[in-house]
Amino acid sequence: MSNETRSASGGRVARTGNEAMAEAMRQINPDVVAAYPITPATEVVMIFSQFVADGLVNTEYVAVESEHSAMSACIGAAAAGARVMTSTSSQGLALMYEMLYIAAGLRLPIVVAEVNRALSSPINIHGDHSDTMGARDSGWIQIFSENSQEAYDNMIQAVKISELTKLPAMVTTDGFIISHCMEVIDMISDADVRKFIGEYNPERFLLDVKRPYTLGAIDLQDYYFEHKMQEAEAMKNSGEIILKVAEEFNKKFGREYGFFEKYKLSDAEVAIVCLGSAAGTSKVVVDELRAKGIKAGLLKPRIFRPFPYREIASELSKLKAIAVLDRSDTFSSYAGPVYTEITSALYSFNYQIPTINYIYGLGGRDIDNQDLKDVFDKLMNISKTRKVEKLINYIGVRE
Repeated sequence: MSNETRSASGGRVARTGNEAMAEAMRQINPDVVAAYPITPATEVVMIFSQFVADGLVNTEYVAVESEHSAMSACIGAAAAGARVMTSTSSQGLALMYEMLYIAAGLRLPIVVAEVNRALSSPINIHGDHSDTMGARDSGWIQIFSENSQEAYDNMIQAVKISELTKLPAMVTTDGFIISHCMEVIDMISDADVRKFIGEYNPERFLLDVKRPYTLGAIDLQDYYFEHKMQEAEAMKNSGEIILKVAEEFNKKFGREYGFFEKYKLSDAEVAIVCLGSAAGTSKVVVDELRAKGIKAGLLKPRIFRPFPYREIASELSKLKAIAVLDRSDTFSSYAGPVYTEITSALYSFNYQIPTINYIYGLGGRDIDNQDLKDVFDKLMNISKTRKVEKLINYIGVRE
């Protein structure tokens, strides 16, 4: 059986994160993909362009001159009524920033395979969350993936989520750590993927000549505020849709997803909160500590936008101490972006839990088991003393 046939019929295959996302795109078979290559996301659209050349999809592939142009073309295609996808990373996502806000404001269901990578300068091509966090308030749904399996599953779900919410969505993986590392994943058959996402029938689109309308007109003091409120409400209401799509996905394919994953958290006294690939290492450390009788746990947010503040605060409320790990920095002199979200959520419900921040892995620097054991050692001490001596900490920085 050929590799192509095996992929089409589903089953267990070996794929890198980039390959997994490209395979999901092939199965989704979008109407338009407009893209400009950038490391470490280049492979996603490179592989997909080969699917186009081989006639495995019916997609109109648009090779543009920049990432700004890529998102501009995606916006035009989505406004015309097409199912649209693209992929980017780092400076490429940053070059899209202007257009990200337009895509969200126009309520266009575009899906981006975003490979997390450090922002320049200095120039760095490896994985951290700086690029995605820079776009966290652009009005896009943000879905983080721990591994290739989650990247594949999240891409499929993102299409349905985006089209039901009328909001764009980005699915992220950590550059090189996931994007270029081979893992075994369980693929769904092409037919089942297309049945799950269904046909795309936009409510309004510019090429519907029987119902013409204006899109993207100037919007001053008279209605701008009301339209932004509609966008905010759509993001607020998207949480329920995300959970419904996840429930349907689990029912049909047997893989469970939600706003976040809880790992040995139910009876934990201390816990780490982290996004993406570092969660895998954290689980190993949690298991080692559990074997020693230490009640350690992990909360891994999957959905960062919309931020499920109420649900996260509830899950963390019984802990004695918390460490929030950020793979990006805000340069605010205060803390990382995930930390500020978590502590705001806890404060909103009057949960007074000592919470410490760790910045780690910038520019792709490794975080290992011992680093995380040291974090848990600090948490165990804080759980006893209830005192945080140093709020913001950096892991693995040479002095």
